[in-house]
Amino acid sequence: MRRNRLHRLLTSAALLGAAVALGPAVPHTASAAPAQSCSYVAAGYQPTLTYGATGAAVRQAQCLSNAWGGQPPKVVPDGFYGAVMQRKIEWIQTCHGLPASGVVEGRTWHALYHPALDCYVPYPS
Repeated sequence: MRRNRLHRLLTSAALLGAAVALGPAVPHTASAAPAQSCSYVAAGYQPTLTYGATGAAVRQAQCLSNAWGGQPPKVVPDGFYGAVMQRKIEWIQTCHGLPASGVVEGRTWHALYHPALDCYVPYPS
């Protein structure tokens, strides 16, 4: 009987130690998907945007770009694609291994809707 109790105690201690070491079994998730918080245009509307562009699609790209954390400045969704937005888009493209053209097109839209969790490329000053 004493041996059985000792066995249960050791088993419980081992399980408790494993649970503490592994942490809770809760996956890490982002707070809100960018597409859910940006609704200037439908997600399927993804026109090519370049420096100087204006309109709701630019606002959408600006809003989506703000989902990126860290150093980059937040862009005011004013609907004008200016120098600050172009620099940020080029940085996002670099983070995703895309050519840093500053042009928002299919692959860049995809990157905006699916931001990288981490980017180790320094933001340009």
